[in-house]
Amino acid sequence: MATSETARRQNTDNGAGTVLDRFHRADTAVLRSVQSALDKAPLVSGARALSAAGEHAIGWLVIGLLGAAVDGERRTRWITATGAVAASHAGAILIKRVVRRPRPHDERVQVLAKTPSSLSMPSAHAMSTASAAVVFGPLLGLRFGRVALPVMALSRLLLGVHYPSDVLTGAVLGAAIGKAANQRNGESHE
Repeated sequence: MATSETARRQNTDNGAGTVLDRFHRADTAVLRSVQSALDKAPLVSGARALSAAGEHAIGWLVIGLLGAAVDGERRTRWITATGAVAASHAGAILIKRVVRRPRPHDERVQVLAKTPSSLSMPSAHAMSTASAAVVFGPLLGLRFGRVALPVMALSRLLLGVHYPSDVLTGAVLGAAIGKAANQRNGESHE
């Protein structure tokens, strides 16, 4: 019997692996369901464009820097908000290196985009987008986070580059960083 099979059986026998195994199966099943429901060429193209804009939080950082450049009256608030987005991205990279969860690798999951690393937890795209949604919302007077975050989250699943739990974890952490920045700016969050 292979060593990994022996270890899996021992974990299952003593109960250590069963919860994680079930969780992983459920995570993969949700990922496959999203891919199956959304597998349309225009949606995949849109998801790839979002992926490129969200890579290293570049799209959100550009919005923040433009806001700081054109809104002199609230420049400090824009800079704090942009810093929160940058901190979210950096935090995601750090957490990925600690957690070291591999990206989806189930043969039934289509990977439709390239990624800069093989690490998955948390989704840096979801983390920076959640932070941007929370911090830029009050500055723009918009509730774009209600659209931006779900769209970015679904794009990560459609492209097969994250499990749902990666995206959810990133969104929660990014929103928390955004909320902290808004409190520093004296603003409510979206």
